[in-house]
Amino acid sequence: MRRRPAACSVSSNRPSAPLARPALRGPIRRTPLTFQPSLPPQPLSPLDGRYRAAVTGLADFLSEAGLNRARVEVEVEWLIALTDRSLFETSPLSDADKERLRALYRDFGQAEIDWLAEKEAVTQHDVKAIEYLVRDRLSTLGLDAIAELTHFACTSEDINSASYALTVKRAVEEVWLPALDTVIAKLRELAVEHADAAMLSRTHGQPATPSTMGKELAVFAWRLERVRGQIAASDYLAKFSGATGTWSAHLAADPDVNWPEVAREYIEDLGLGFNILTTQIESHDWQVELYDRVRHAGGILHNLATDIWTYISLGYFAQIPVAGATGSSTMPHKINPIRFENAEANLEIAGSLLNSLSQTLVTSRMQRDLTDSTTQRNIGVAFGHSLLALDNLRRGLNAISLSRDVLLADLDVNWEVLAEAIQTVIRAEVVAGRSTISDPYALLKELTRGHRVGAADLAEFVKGLEIGDAAKQRLLELTPATYIGIAEQLAK
Repeated sequence: MRRRPAACSVSSNRPSAPLARPALRGPIRRTPLTFQPSLPPQPLSPLDGRYRAAVTGLADFLSEAGLNRARVEVEVEWLIALTDRSLFETSPLSDADKERLRALYRDFGQAEIDWLAEKEAVTQHDVKAIEYLVRDRLSTLGLDAIAELTHFACTSEDINSASYALTVKRAVEEVWLPALDTVIAKLRELAVEHADAAMLSRTHGQPATPSTMGKELAVFAWRLERVRGQIAASDYLAKFSGATGTWSAHLAADPDVNWPEVAREYIEDLGLGFNILTTQIESHDWQVELYDRVRHAGGILHNLATDIWTYISLGYFAQIPVAGATGSSTMPHKINPIRFENAEANLEIAGSLLNSLSQTLVTSRMQRDLTDSTTQRNIGVAFGHSLLALDNLRRGLNAISLSRDVLLADLDVNWEVLAEAIQTVIRAEVVAGRSTISDPYALLKELTRGHRVGAADLAEFVKGLEIGDAAKQRLLELTPATYIGIAEQLAK
């Protein structure tokens, strides 16, 4: 009988048995972390936080408080307009009473902001809260006799259309356009300063006929000035014709008054244009036109930001170091073009918002829907991002210096860009009867396409051409740095 081998501690050559798998356990259950907010109240939007200093001027007009101040102004001025016409047996207010009334919006501040917030919590209607505020102040001023003329025959959209027109007009004219003008002025300054700075153009990203840096910057100034003129000439329209734009309530109160003319005079006295034919709302077409033009300007500014960024990457512009500033958290040598990148991103945000405003505001279902109400509350956000971009462009343009030596070095290794000039001169010589060269374009294409051609190569080639002596001499004297046409004059 064969006996089993005794157990041995020496391992055999056979593979060992697989390790036993641990017993399966159910899913690991972790107690969810609970997070109790501990920060004091914080702004959600970066425009009201990190970037507030750059856009604060817009808040005077395009904030909720700015809108409410304008609403008070519209209500007060309507009340004055009605009494000035002695309607419903009233008498014109004294100059002193008018000034006391106008102080309601001229001195509009935190007390009024808090009062309106408390009242709107009850009314659940922002414009009705405004009406109650004016009535309350009339009582304080001892003018209860005319209290019923507050918000007389108005729908909320009469007040809102005039208020939005006032706030947007003032924001554009007093804040946004001056910021755009600052960028344009800097571009004009740089265009003249660098009018003669020859640079290699890059069409399709490839070396192309030289220009000057001044001329290229002047192109942006020229484009922006044109759109700026369109924005400055914008209409700001309001309606003041009642619930569905028919003056029905007005005529019920007094059928002998020319209410459309009263409304026109009132709106034009506010410095606005009058829209006579509307539904319950002013149709917002002027807003669509304005926002599309501002978005157009933003597109040009975006193009400027990306071009300057590219010129910086090519070394054409050097960025002026700021003492104490950090370009990269790990690479000490870097100065990042953050102003132009910040402008680029904010212009994209602004453009998206302005486009959304245009698409939404152009439509209202039948006589009225409320999609425009929440949409228009974002007008300030759109202009805020645009203004922030302008601020970054201004700061960025003030922190770059042109590296003319880099521009010249770039030109000096791209003599093939003179191929255009040579083949064009040959064509002129053929027409003049001083050359019999056939297909000058193909001749230069064979010489230059796909490889570098130096100064000596081109000079030897030109000397061998069958062209007139004057033309030949012009070509021999030409360099990439002098082949700039009238770019300098255009820049200036």
